[in-house]
Amino acid sequence: MVVALLFCLAMVLNLTSGQYYYQGLMDYLENRFLAIEDRMLIWHEQSNRYNVELRDFKKMTAVFIEGLNQEHGTLRQDLEGTGVRVDRVEREIDYIETQNPARPCVGQADRIVDVEVKMHEKAEQGKEEDGYSRVSDCVDIVSTIRAMKIVKRMDSPKGTWTKDARSSKVYIFNGTAEDTLYEFTSVLDFSASPEMADSRPIRLPSPWSGTGSAVFNGFAYYVTEEAKELRVMKYDLVDGTVTDSAVFPVEVADHRPVYSLNTETAVDLAADEEGLWALYATGESESINLAKMDMDSLDIEQMWDTRCPRENAEAAFVVCGTVYVVYNTRVPSRSRVQCVFDVNDMVTIEEAPLLYFPRRYGAHASLKYNPQEKYLYGWDDGYQIIYKLSMKKKLLV
Repeated sequence: MVVALLFCLAMVLNLTSGQYYYQGLMDYLENRFLAIEDRMLIWHEQSNRYNVELRDFKKMTAVFIEGLNQEHGTLRQDLEGTGVRVDRVEREIDYIETQNPARPCVGQADRIVDVEVKMHEKAEQGKEEDGYSRVSDCVDIVSTIRAMKIVKRMDSPKGTWTKDARSSKVYIFNGTAEDTLYEFTSVLDFSASPEMADSRPIRLPSPWSGTGSAVFNGFAYYVTEEAKELRVMKYDLVDGTVTDSAVFPVEVADHRPVYSLNTETAVDLAADEEGLWALYATGESESINLAKMDMDSLDIEQMWDTRCPRENAEAAFVVCGTVYVVYNTRVPSRSRVQCVFDVNDMVTIEEAPLLYFPRRYGAHASLKYNPQEKYLYGWDDGYQIIYKLSMKKKLLV
């Protein structure tokens, strides 16, 4: 009996302790779930706050970027306006300098007398030694670039276009190594023609090399490479025949580009009031050389070292026996004349013009002077441009 009573008491105690255990476990789990819910609520509140802050940041960033775009546009307009004003100031400075040239250090009359005596002595000495006399009788020198006109644009970034001084015909050397020359009856016909549709194509017997071709009095003068020789060709544009040719006294293996910014051109031919000239460079020279050529026989009559550096030179032209070398930079900026050489040594430093070309697109591939019109025909990054020149008389004539 006692044993049965003790067994019942033990069973009751076990049941009571088991209920307490399970109740404690349930309480623990409930507390953990409540803590997780609290944390999830906090995370949800923080996520909402972050989303609100992110939206506010996006709005603020958009407003800031819009303000930057507006300021960028304003700054760009200011820079463009500044560039226009700088160009205007440069033109005004050029004009002021041409109207008010630097005064010589001596009296004008004394300087003229000294120069005349010097030139007379030089002429007499030249006659005795080399048989040479005064090369050019022209008295004009370029003072300013008066105006410019863009005539057309072609696909080729480099080429030559020029007008025959004895007629109204225009000739297009498209590219740096082609054999087809295009003739137009006038500048107006060329500007109105779609591509080369209205031109007269002229097939040359050999391709020209570089952008140094010239046209004068019904003849095309161009340079071609044959074997290891540079040959100057004279082509009759009316008869369609080569009337003469001459080997230029510089071998292909020895020649260097006459302009460092126009590497395709080894010899640049130029025609002016005095005839035909050739600009070239040799392997041992860092400057540009000049040669006077006979327009009929293509013989070289006289040669000079202009002392004008080839570095950063893009083109040159000759007016009245005076060479004007045009310079630029590797990254194209404004073309400008920085070196002038006169074959008669009559242009002083005070007279040398400071010429800036109106900024256009890149660097000139060629500049060809027309002595009848006093125009320059330029090829600038595919654009065909006419520059009108103003002249003045040389002071020492």
